[in-house]
Amino acid sequence: MITFKNPDILEQELVDVRLKTENTKALLLYNDDVNTFDFVTECLIKICGHDSIQAEQCTYLIHYTGKCVVKNGTFVQLKPQCEALLERGLSAKIEN
Repeated sequence: MITFKNPDILEQELVDVRLKTENTKALLLYNDDVNTFDFVTECLIKICGHDSIQAEQCTYLIHYTGKCVVKNGTFVQLKPQCEALLERGLSAKIEN
């Protein structure tokens, strides 16, 4: 008989396996000369569910490298977030 010590870990492993088999995509956010660091950081927190540190790190990567993967998931999961970023005037796109 197999017993699991922590059912949350098992659930996370099942989610990870499911995402890998559902053709995981990347939500990219691109640099622009219009939006401020604070605005981009705020959008990442509100739309993508980042904590403040993760949002700031992504914002710096976007600024210095031109783009950053801000979220991974299936197309269905990422589409509403991509649309919300675009509605706020940010440059975002879903890629393989």
